[in-house]
Amino acid sequence: MMRGLALFVAGILVGAWVQTGVAQSEKTGVWLNHVGIAVPDIPVAAAYYTDKMGFKEAFRNTNQQGQPTGIYMQISRDTFLEIQQANEQRPAGVSHFGLVVDNMKTAVAAFKARGATAAEPGPPSGFSKAILSNVTDLNGLRIELAELTPDSLQRKAMNSWK
Repeated sequence: MMRGLALFVAGILVGAWVQTGVAQSEKTGVWLNHVGIAVPDIPVAAAYYTDKMGFKEAFRNTNQQGQPTGIYMQISRDTFLEIQQANEQRPAGVSHFGLVVDNMKTAVAAFKARGATAAEPGPPSGFSKAILSNVTDLNGLRIELAELTPDSLQRKAMNSWK
């Protein structure tokens, strides 16, 4: 099962890399930023993606005991893998994918006008400092929308990419 999940994620990541370049070159204002996965053991998964895949850790969130609750692994300048803890509400596997939008209010209004179910954006995330909203696709998959503020950890990681 883990091999199948790894191949699935690898396929998505390659697709993300290709799609990101196309979307950014067309200046569409919406581009793929990350794929979110839920795993049984965050440190083990982070070690795998660092050691075996060569990704670098961009930033993490920890609980009061200092244990990671989420880690962003940077694949390329603009593409990330978000690793979260699997639990009863979030089973192991792909949990969502994330799109960056230039302007959250405009994007949410556009998705709603096209008939998509989109939530109103909230304040900047306590984890990443990005302005977030969610769209739910026809199969129930969560699509996270993110407007990357100058203070967002994604924007900071992208700006420091070498």
